[in-house]
Amino acid sequence: MPLASVELKELTDKAENIYEAVVIMSKRARQINEELKIRLNQELEMFTQHVEGEEDEVNPEQMKISIEYEMMPKPTQQAIEEMLAGKLRYRYKEEEE
Repeated sequence: MPLASVELKELTDKAENIYEAVVIMSKRARQINEELKIRLNQELEMFTQHVEGEEDEVNPEQMKISIEYEMMPKPTQQAIEEMLAGKLRYRYKEEEE
């Protein structure tokens, strides 16, 4: 997947400054990555049950699922696209007085 450049002005329009935009996108990328890991583990769970004594063989269905996940857009790219599309909402934690 080729890298695409992003205009900094576009990011600073979505947040107060570039640093804030980077923090927002990195947190979102982590969330996306965690969601993908959970989904992948759930799908692969069906194939990981093997009988003791059997040799580990490559299951074609398991391989198909793994390749499908590898071909998906990376979490960082998804977070950038969501930020530029205005789909991300964020807020600051309230400070205690």
